[in-house]
Amino acid sequence: MDRRAAVEAAEALAASAAALVASLRAEGSIGSGEADPLRQLADDFLDGLAQTGRIDAQVAAVRVHLAAEYAGAAEALLEPAVSPEDHKGQEMAVIAEVACAMTVSEPAAANLLVEARELTKALPLTMSALQAGTISWQHARIMVDETSGLGPEGAQALEARFLDPEVANRARGCLAGEMVAGRFRARARTWRERHHPVSIEKRHAKCVGDRRVLFSPDRDGMAWFSAYLPGDTASGIWERSTAAARAMQGPDEPRTLTQLRADNVARWLLGGSRPLPGNGGGEHVSAGAGIVAGGPGIVPAALPAVDGAGPGGPGVDVPSPRAQVLITVPVMALLGATEEPAMLDGYGPIPPSMARQLIADGAASFHRVLIDPRDGAPLEIGRTSYPVTKAQRQWLRLRDGKCPFPGCNNQSLDNEADHILAWAKGGTTGISNLGQPCRRHHRLRHTTAWKPTGATKDKPPGWMSPAGRSYQSEHPDWEPPHWPGMAIPDANGQGSSASAVEPPD
Repeated sequence: MDRRAAVEAAEALAASAAALVASLRAEGSIGSGEADPLRQLADDFLDGLAQTGRIDAQVAAVRVHLAAEYAGAAEALLEPAVSPEDHKGQEMAVIAEVACAMTVSEPAAANLLVEARELTKALPLTMSALQAGTISWQHARIMVDETSGLGPEGAQALEARFLDPEVANRARGCLAGEMVAGRFRARARTWRERHHPVSIEKRHAKCVGDRRVLFSPDRDGMAWFSAYLPGDTASGIWERSTAAARAMQGPDEPRTLTQLRADNVARWLLGGSRPLPGNGGGEHVSAGAGIVAGGPGIVPAALPAVDGAGPGGPGVDVPSPRAQVLITVPVMALLGATEEPAMLDGYGPIPPSMARQLIADGAASFHRVLIDPRDGAPLEIGRTSYPVTKAQRQWLRLRDGKCPFPGCNNQSLDNEADHILAWAKGGTTGISNLGQPCRRHHRLRHTTAWKPTGATKDKPPGWMSPAGRSYQSEHPDWEPPHWPGMAIPDANGQGSSASAVEPPD
């Protein structure tokens, strides 16, 4: 895009915005012959909202182009730097100029210049999608972030997987622009962990040294308390606090699930006897005992107390979490023959050594998952100690990964099984007639005109809105496992030699 093209694009955007406003203001836009003029008006407004999203993306593309071109022009105007300090000073001058021109902070201007350089130089598919309005500015920034460190070939492969509909190994289900930005980041992060040129074992070993706890005061006598921890430890804390909060809910418990979860974590960490806010009678609950069945605000006896060897105890080891979590481990990684990531339900890719440790220390909560070696799709889930209904629930967790409503991040452990076609209307209890919405979207389905659409063994249900619009659910993005150099069966059952990266078709 040269200067003239940028000017033409900006003018076209201005004209599009003006035309959109004029069409919405126009009198008599709804014909008297419309069967349902109010519905037509609502549809027009929805279409207008979708169009403004595309216009926002196209404006961002123009901004990216202008930032990249200014950086190039400013560099050409500068005298050659004679020292690293001189070069740094020139960079600071360019950043300050952009910050003042746009009335933004210098860190924001610096980020824009870096993102503009990457989008215009290294990520052509992302830039084209942004110019077309098929992805948002948030999607484009995520692509820049997740491709960092992958190298040119890795960055192009990630772009193609999510933005090129013609590529052979495109992502299952939605393309990038059909997912909310947060869900796209999760999918892109998973791909990055699988294909990063440095193994996840080495990267995890380096980053685990950065673990820390952060405290940030906030308004109204409140504060934020957060921890940067290994993924399995953080997931175990989250699942345990959720399970404890769920068990404490009841007709006499006024606190929400979110409040109960926060109260439990605070009590476990403080380690003494103190009143819990909102527990009705102001009783003191001992964190050391942790397990006393009684009234509201008391953790039920079925949940174990915090181990003494855990954080705050006399020991040094953090106990492995024992929550009911699915861990999908390629068999070769489980045997130590490859270093590809395992998948921890509710979190994402983890190092295979972490998965092996979870299996060794928490075997009671580990569920065996067999996957197709050709495409990574689950074939069977072990259920030697569970009745069929529980095995079906575990399969739903594998198939959906989270609440299947578009854009929802509620993970599978906290969701509810639901018949797509009601049992009373002839629906079966087979996997293809089951969904797993979170409580919020379960309620939405049964109290409004939102309805789930058909599912299959490996495809979660989509959704139909009250306006009659169809929305596709996000699919788990399975990939074939890595194979060491050995003969493996192909789709016809014949042996063949596989590379360390791709199994045969």
